[in-house]
Amino acid sequence: MTALRKLGSSDLEVFPLALGGNVFGWTADEATSFAVLDAYTAAGGNFVDTADAYSAWVDGNQGGESETIIGKWVKARGNRDDVVIATKVSQHPEYRGLSAANIKAAADASLRRLGTDRIDLYYTHYDQPEVPVEEIIGALDELVQAGKVRHIAASNISAERLRASLEFSDREGLARYVALQPHYNLVSRDTYEGELQDVADRAGLAAVPYYALASGFLTGKYRPGTTVDSPRAGGAARYLDSERGRRVLAALDEIAAAHDAPVATVALAWLAARPTVAAPIASARTVDQLPALLGVADLKLTEAEVTRLTEASA
Repeated sequence: MTALRKLGSSDLEVFPLALGGNVFGWTADEATSFAVLDAYTAAGGNFVDTADAYSAWVDGNQGGESETIIGKWVKARGNRDDVVIATKVSQHPEYRGLSAANIKAAADASLRRLGTDRIDLYYTHYDQPEVPVEEIIGALDELVQAGKVRHIAASNISAERLRASLEFSDREGLARYVALQPHYNLVSRDTYEGELQDVADRAGLAAVPYYALASGFLTGKYRPGTTVDSPRAGGAARYLDSERGRRVLAALDEIAAAHDAPVATVALAWLAARPTVAAPIASARTVDQLPALLGVADLKLTEAEVTRLTEASA
């Protein structure tokens, strides 16, 4: 049985891979989404990440499709108490922004779609610097006091705003962020490493990185001269043109061969070994894609291997 990881200072214990729900209702229909969720939980997974906006970018979708599918699945399986559900506020077309009124209305809408009475981890999806942190934290605290949200977290936020939010929570004795969802992977380290990571580390926040596989580039299926049929192919292919991307692939290939493991598993294992990281997020649009992601729970890289990847991606 894979050991669960404590999520920051919270009482949440999570599997070392968070299952990304961005594909549910987009590249994975309801039946496939159910199959992926079933396979993930059967392997010991318990941490599902979504957002109220998923997947409003798809023609004909309104936003909330992913939450709705997860809600139907939880109801069908009767497993609400076994799953840690994380969702986010600020980007849904009908609930944009982080005003206090919007945060509360959006949370109620998410609860309805998820068919549950509480959200385990509620993120501000994209910070809005024009909204005072006092207003944001105040609204989130009300949700916690009402029992609608268990813990709060932030995504896409600056070190300065994160620090100000934490200081306000501490000063006023209000709900405090326990986790941070940064854009972070082997070929995108600059957003998180440095000041933001330092603030998270000092405050005891857990990092739950998104784009953990760089839109699929770190699965190793994107190679010079190959064409990959995926909606994210354009995003992944751009890394091939950089020397850094090619260096990282070479190091991943070498370590993957030594462990007889998929390249994706090694890329996730590097992330899982980084300071502050509790669980990288990765999504699977088919059950076949899951084993390479789940493998992160069992693959322990040596110190030399971690260093090799860190240097290759510098």
